[in-house]
Amino acid sequence: MQMETKLSVFFIITILSPLLLFAAQNKGAKEILLSGGKKGDVLFPHHIHQVILKDCTKCHNLFPQAPGSIEKLKANKQLKTKQIMKQCRDCHKAKKRVGGKAGPTGCKACHGK
Repeated sequence: MQMETKLSVFFIITILSPLLLFAAQNKGAKEILLSGGKKGDVLFPHHIHQVILKDCTKCHNLFPQAPGSIEKLKANKQLKTKQIMKQCRDCHKAKKRVGGKAGPTGCKACHGK
């Protein structure tokens, strides 16, 4: 391989690798509107959580990575109404306890009327 070709390949890999990694991390919708019951729906910043947590199973241990899976599990009584809220709030509180940047823990900060 000629030196120019080697440099071109190196440049392409160097530039595209981080972009491909970022694209691979951002699966699913950027934001997801979750039913929040009487307190109002919750606009969930999905991509931000992917970047911060880096492990989808931290949330998706409760439900599959498929659109509408939360509502289906609730309808089949396989997921309690406040189970996801409790997991989110507990994770945010744990991050705050160790001095990290964390999301909200109060109702009004997530639920919008």
